[in-house]
Amino acid sequence: MTPLFDKDCNLVGWMEPGQHIFDTNMNWVAFIDGGEAWSAETGNWLGTVYGLNIRDTDGKTIAWNPEQDIENTLRPLRPLRPLRPLRPLRPLRPLNPLRPLRPLTPLGGWSQLSWEEFLNQ
Repeated sequence: MTPLFDKDCNLVGWMEPGQHIFDTNMNWVAFIDGGEAWSAETGNWLGTVYGLNIRDTDGKTIAWNPEQDIENTLRPLRPLRPLRPLRPLRPLRPLNPLRPLRPLTPLGGWSQLSWEEFLNQ
């Protein structure tokens, strides 16, 4: 599991790279298909996944991991909705990671959405 942090370096979730996104309580909140993040609850498109970081639908970083450079992009095109995968087994909660140093603000700024707003789109 890979930890995900918000712009203020707060732990907001965990990613199983290329597959699933969980909240801090290890509830399944999103799945990843073709580099795109989709809500596990509604099936709505949430944004793009690039490496270990996540961008919102405007192309701005919403969650990041210190092992990946933070980069924004132009607004991506809305992808076609994929088939929803089966609910994964709830993973064991990993130990809390060390809080990373605050990164530089990416070109174009951070997403205006909070993690909760992002997940509830």
